Amino acid sequence: MATKKSAPTIRLRRLAGQLRRLRDGTGLRREDVEERTGINATTLYRIETARTRPQYRTLAALLKLYVVPSDEQERLKSLYKQSANQGWIQPWHEDLREEYTAYISFEAGAYGVRNYSGQFVPGLLQTEDYARAVIRGVLHEATDEQVEDRVRTRIERQALLSNEKPLKLWVIIDEAALRRKVGGRHVMRTQLKHLVEAAKVPHVTIQVIPFSSGAHPGMPGEFIVMDFEDPLDTDLIHVDGQAGEIFLESDVDIKHFRAEFDHLVAVAKSPDDSVALITEIAAG
Repeated sequence: MATKKSAPTIRLRRLAGQLRRLRDGTGLRREDVEERTGINATTLYRIETARTRPQYRTLAALLKLYVVPSDEQERLKSLYKQSANQGWIQPWHEDLREEYTAYISFEAGAYGVRNYSGQFVPGLLQTEDYARAVIRGVLHEATDEQVEDRVRTRIERQALLSNEKPLKLWVIIDEAALRRKVGGRHVMRTQLKHLVEAAKVPHVTIQVIPFSSGAHPGMPGEFIVMDFEDPLDTDLIHVDGQAGEIFLESDVDIKHFRAEFDHLVAVAKSPDDSVALITEIAAG
């Protein structure tokens, strides 16, 4: 049986980004680094994109080549030692697909999340019964144990909203997701009431795109923009679809999805009007 790869942590991603910037600052190409240190250019690419964690001696060789000051070396070595930590991911999450555990790790390190959802209530705002109904419906071949593991994981993630330094969450939901009776009328009404309560929390913003808005840029699919407080961490885009999950972090992609989200903010109802619409749907 193949060994499951570890999901990249936010610390590993940060280390990778700083090593990439250090090399860029020297003007060296990856091939130049290979020639001077023996570190394979492909291996260096994987290190700089957080696809693999470097060996300690590899890190030391790179820092020496880039003539990094001793105090900066100590900081990066400390970051390296912490880079394998997966945050709050628990042992029972081993069965989760690699992309999802990666998402969990990045989300746990984020300062803010901007989430557009066209088909579901976003996971961070789902009730347990709604989450269970969604997971059973989407993963129709999953066992009861697998469903419950995923429900537990989804509910655990919501602790990010009640931490001492809570995640700033801004969600835009298509009206279709609010009218689809996932789990039946009672489950859906409870879910909608939960959204109304969540909207009262200062660090949570909820907007709804009504049917009356017609076609809009979010219709091709859901996406999430994760913002990080450390200026060395670029925003990260997460896109989920039938073909699987992907992460995007190029400047072009970040600019595109930021603009898409801003456009959806303009198309959607105001937060107050959105709550009024959710309340109306719940009463229907």
